[in-house]
Amino acid sequence: MPGRASSSSGSTGFISFSGIESALSSLKNFQTCISSGMDTASSVALDLVETQTEVSSEYSMDKAMVEFAIMDRELNHYLKAVQSTINHVKEERPEKIPDLKLLVEEKFLALQNENSEADFQNNEKFVQFKQQLKELKKQYGLQADREADGTEGVDEDMIVTQSQTNFICPITQLEMKKPVKNKVCGHTYEEEAIVRMIESKHKRKKKACCPKIGCSHTDVRLSDLIQDEALRRAIESHHKKKHRQSD
Repeated sequence: MPGRASSSSGSTGFISFSGIESALSSLKNFQTCISSGMDTASSVALDLVETQTEVSSEYSMDKAMVEFAIMDRELNHYLKAVQSTINHVKEERPEKIPDLKLLVEEKFLALQNENSEADFQNNEKFVQFKQQLKELKKQYGLQADREADGTEGVDEDMIVTQSQTNFICPITQLEMKKPVKNKVCGHTYEEEAIVRMIESKHKRKKKACCPKIGCSHTDVRLSDLIQDEALRRAIESHHKKKHRQSD
């Protein structure tokens, strides 16, 4: 690793980490590539569910998401190890350049030894992928169950009505086109409507409460919102079915 010891009169030696910090910046760009890969794998998995493709194909996307999550975890650990080493050396201000590579490896291994399956629960994209896959499969699973047991049309109408209720934005009271989910309370809204509401409240120095009746979440933030791809697909699928039935 690049490092340079320098000294000035009347002061202890110090090391310049400009080269290392530049490399760290490049590694952080690689995180963007991992994020894009996870978005693509998630989209393909949802496509496979939507088109009723073989389950084995869907699982290959699941494995891909696990691999991306592992890469993301290891990269985060490496970045933490390097940054921790830099901070340690800056605080200690040694006269001689220490073995930076050895220090980083020790810190990296210490972080890796703490790995567990629960780590994936901290990977937002992985958690979102599992939730959206489950929600979309539920949409199609309900339909498959009804066809299998020959449920009467009245029950089907009731289930469709319940699903459509979830399509309505609590702010606009209209069917959503770009639904976003609140990570904190799990409720969904039309993206433009909730963003406008949050920004309006914040301009007046007030907190934005979740507009869903009965919800106790009183401080909705823009950072709480994630695209609800599964719901968007379910709404589009519902419209396609209606269109086919009317033809």
